[in-house]
Amino acid sequence: MSLTGDCLFYTAIAVAVGAVIATLAGWNAVRGPRPVRWLARLLMIGLCQTTAFAAVGLWVNDDFALYSSWNDLLGEQSADIPAGPGAGAADFHDLGDRVMEADYRGPLSHLRGRVLVWTPPQYDQPEYRDYRFPVIMLLHGVPGTPRAWIKGGHATTELADMMAKGELAPAILVMPRIDPAGNTDCANIPRGPQTATWLAQDVRNLVTTHFRTLTQPTGWAMAGDSTGGYCAISLPLQYPSGFATGLGFSPDDFHGDPDVVPSRTLRRLNDPIRLAGTGPRVALLVATSRRDPFSTVANAQALAAAAKAPTRVAPALIADDGGHNWGTWRAMYPKAFGWLDSQLSRPRKDSAPTALAGAQPGSVSSPNCQPAVQCAITH
Repeated sequence: MSLTGDCLFYTAIAVAVGAVIATLAGWNAVRGPRPVRWLARLLMIGLCQTTAFAAVGLWVNDDFALYSSWNDLLGEQSADIPAGPGAGAADFHDLGDRVMEADYRGPLSHLRGRVLVWTPPQYDQPEYRDYRFPVIMLLHGVPGTPRAWIKGGHATTELADMMAKGELAPAILVMPRIDPAGNTDCANIPRGPQTATWLAQDVRNLVTTHFRTLTQPTGWAMAGDSTGGYCAISLPLQYPSGFATGLGFSPDDFHGDPDVVPSRTLRRLNDPIRLAGTGPRVALLVATSRRDPFSTVANAQALAAAAKAPTRVAPALIADDGGHNWGTWRAMYPKAFGWLDSQLSRPRKDSAPTALAGAQPGSVSSPNCQPAVQCAITH
């Protein structure tokens, strides 16, 4: 039974309700010595709490798209992903509502994960047939899945509404798995997972090859929440030739998590505060809350203070209230994505339209290696 399926969810609700009814019916029907009656009643109470907790847990998981399968929940390699194409090839499947999905193995990173792509209505309109579109890469938190931006973030409805109102340029939304080999804070780990390469190069090249996208950095932006927010700030600083804009909703501490990346040297090399001081040509914005328990205002202010031209860090969007959740972040969409819209290139007519099947992947250079030791560690 699927972890995210309606069948399991409604079964859990039915079992929880049944446990309450059974407890009410059997409370005074228990026979035997007093300790036995107490123990039986404690077990009935425990059953009610356990089944209720399971039903609520399934609802929260489905709403926030935290875990997509039982293997994902248990931290195992997913066995439900089909064999799929080899490295560098991808087979997109239509999921409906303008969303397509591919199981992709990146030829540079050798990592494999799911990538969701949503195209704006203009993409299929005759008058836009020869146009190329900007891309916003949406990075989920950890735990989480690409669907989190659809289920919890309502990106394909609320951002589409902003596009329809002219508040956001028609753009392709790309939602990749940010931790196909486990959480690495989107870093390239020496002799380990090359997650930065997966996101900034493999996924970008996949989308550029299969869709009519702009190729210049100003046509590409990253936005993310929580761990994905950290990545959306860090990766444009490392790959300014691929992404000119980064938007982080309540990003994790920019100094990195020792439990995720034990190497102090590697955490420093990927620290957005340090990277902003090297001056890549990117624009960044942090959106968070004063009450967020995981993302501090001081973190955002330190990024702005460290930035050197041509890096530009916009004044942080700070909500006075709200926690580390989609409700807080979605309330910031109009201002946050309104700012992103001011940085993002508009759809542009291709001066020499070509068949998409013959297009070559967009070229994204290696990270902005300053100092040189970063190249040695991240490659």
